[in-house]
Amino acid sequence: MSEKNEAQTALKVGDKAPAFELLNSDGVAVRLADFVGKKVVLYFYPKDNTSGCTKEACEFSELYGEFKKAGTIVVGVSPDGVKSHVKFGENYGLKHILLSDESKETLQAYGVWQKKKMYGREYFGVVRTTFIIDENGVIAAIYEKVKPAGHAQNVLNTLNEQI
Repeated sequence: MSEKNEAQTALKVGDKAPAFELLNSDGVAVRLADFVGKKVVLYFYPKDNTSGCTKEACEFSELYGEFKKAGTIVVGVSPDGVKSHVKFGENYGLKHILLSDESKETLQAYGVWQKKKMYGREYFGVVRTTFIIDENGVIAAIYEKVKPAGHAQNVLNTLNEQI
């Protein structure tokens, strides 16, 4: 797989969300099409068991019941493997779905696999981004360059305002 300099797509609110099929923590294939008729919070994060990603995942999990009441499925996606997701979910009692995108195809389709820079070093990685996808598979909201603390509550507030 070639590393691209820029995101493959520049998705916007109103665009059809790119289809995907990825493995969950049980090794079962999950498709975006499985959620037609429900809202989906699809959040992309860099790495299991790191401080920011753990905070974000735990906050989504803590509010899981509220998202469920809002008729919304919460799905986290990272390039980590299924085994990593199993440990991550168990370590923190996560209630929502975690999907593995080791091929990075979905990360690229959503434009979140990008060139990053840290301490003068360039590398490719996940830019923390969240999409709210409506019941018809259309992007209803996009949060870019997300700060983990309080993000899940902000997303829930947006969903509650839309209802």
